[in-house]
Amino acid sequence: MFAAERRQLILEMVRANGAVSLRELARVVQTSEVTVRRDVRALEAEGLLDRRHGGAVLPGGFTRESGFPQKSHLSTAEKTAIADLAAGLVGEGEAIVVGAGTTTQELARRLARVPGLTVVTNSLLVAQALAHANRVEVVMTGGTLRGSNYALVGSGAEQSLQGLRVSRAFLSGSGLTAERGLSTSNMLSASVDRALVQAAAEVVVLADHTKLGSDTMFQTVPTELITRLVTDEPPAHDERAATELQALADQGVEITVAGAEAEPSGGEGPLPGRLPRRDMPLPGQRRTQPGGGPTGLGPQLRGAPVMGEGPGERARVADLRRR
Repeated sequence: MFAAERRQLILEMVRANGAVSLRELARVVQTSEVTVRRDVRALEAEGLLDRRHGGAVLPGGFTRESGFPQKSHLSTAEKTAIADLAAGLVGEGEAIVVGAGTTTQELARRLARVPGLTVVTNSLLVAQALAHANRVEVVMTGGTLRGSNYALVGSGAEQSLQGLRVSRAFLSGSGLTAERGLSTSNMLSASVDRALVQAAAEVVVLADHTKLGSDTMFQTVPTELITRLVTDEPPAHDERAATELQALADQGVEITVAGAEAEPSGGEGPLPGRLPRRDMPLPGQRRTQPGGGPTGLGPQLRGAPVMGEGPGERARVADLRRR
């Protein structure tokens, strides 16, 4: 494929999806990420797109929301790894809320094996993934169906969440920055996500590395209310994503990374350019107020394991705590 053909295809993918990772672009155009990065840089110079943390987005600073058919085919391996780790946070008999999104849908498929679980959701896709789990109770919010992501939104959804209290909220979004927190491109979706946050004692954000540093129009969860981020390991060359992760950690967000490399043996410390990491998360909350609960979130809950069990487990966990 000639450079002009590659760049035209790259531009069409970004226009169709709003944001695409370099890894995904390289796979589609069947070339290396180095070549794709060069193409993206050339397209950015022409003002046709913007480079962002290991990917490309529509020009203008804010990414727009992709439809479900496009998002379901993006970063599938990363979403699977994130969902595997996030499922390990949920224990038997818990009550949780799960927001809309393709990553939370992957999480729901794994929660079907957790006995005695109660899942409150505004997502038809999450509910569908749990529909045949005979040991899981699914509670749907009310609201108006938003067809682009199969979610229930509006005042009906928000009112049905009033007075609810659960252990954790699992949310995704369109962008995540240390400065602004989690954000999305749709006002109605953002409003429901904020209601989901109010119902939970802990907030867990599921976001692959392509969303790190991306900022979208409507804030859903400010950084100070995010208990934990579950993400995948950014590519080695993606220093900006690593910087964003460190900034989130510095603000007290616990970071759990799928696919993180183990510490070098012999007490050498972290690899150069890598974030400090631990094999398992430290117990306890990072932000407390009188009474023992995290700020604005209610009482502190018992920590949950994050590592999957069984042979062949590929994902390792990296937890960052405030220094």
